[in-house]
Amino acid sequence: MTTVLKLGGSVITDKERAETVDGPALDRAADAVAGHDDLVLVHGGGSFGHHNAKEYGVSTTDGTHDVEGVLDIHNAMKALNGLVLRRLHARDVPAVPVHPLSAASRDADGELTLPARQVETLLDEGFVPVVHGDVVAHAGEGVTVLSGDEIVTSLATSLDADRVGLCSTVPGVLDAGDVVIPRIGAYEDVASVLGGADTTDVSGGMAGKVQTLLALETPASIFGLDDLAGFLAGESPGTTID
Repeated sequence: MTTVLKLGGSVITDKERAETVDGPALDRAADAVAGHDDLVLVHGGGSFGHHNAKEYGVSTTDGTHDVEGVLDIHNAMKALNGLVLRRLHARDVPAVPVHPLSAASRDADGELTLPARQVETLLDEGFVPVVHGDVVAHAGEGVTVLSGDEIVTSLATSLDADRVGLCSTVPGVLDAGDVVIPRIGAYEDVASVLGGADTTDVSGGMAGKVQTLLALETPASIFGLDDLAGFLAGESPGTTID
């Protein structure tokens, strides 16, 4: 049973301080992951990728041809990826890095191509692939940002994942009274709380996550760090999106 799990950048880093990991939170996430197999991990950028991308004005649609900018963003994400791997290896998780810049691309219309054969083979061979938000080649733009949420949906589709989970800083999608919405079947159900579709930023924000996950055939869960172990044990905590 293949599971694609995203650890949100805001969960594992301190977004108030550039390139700073939230050590206790990352340790808790690694503890929860230990012992689980047939798992693909994806992590966001948090204070690593977002800080550098903002400096160079790079987003999911606006790119750069500045080599220094490309390397600064990519190397920041590799650094965070290495810190995640270190925590996992300390718990005997057979985690290996997968860097999207080396494989993914967008065409001139922004359509993403993210080959999954490498990830699938790593899974079959008993590894835990750890993929991260990154910059990727974009026809006509140089490179643009590839968000962790996009990676999750792309890999979940390509791998025909059985379960999809997004670990966030909140316990689920919240209504106007900050109560978790247990299930979302259409964006219209929560548009009044999250905003209209045209305001969605797919590189971050709950609205973007919900819209992206609604496009999946596999039900997905959005939940907080406290529920990560439960999700990996087979529960459906937080908000189920289907």
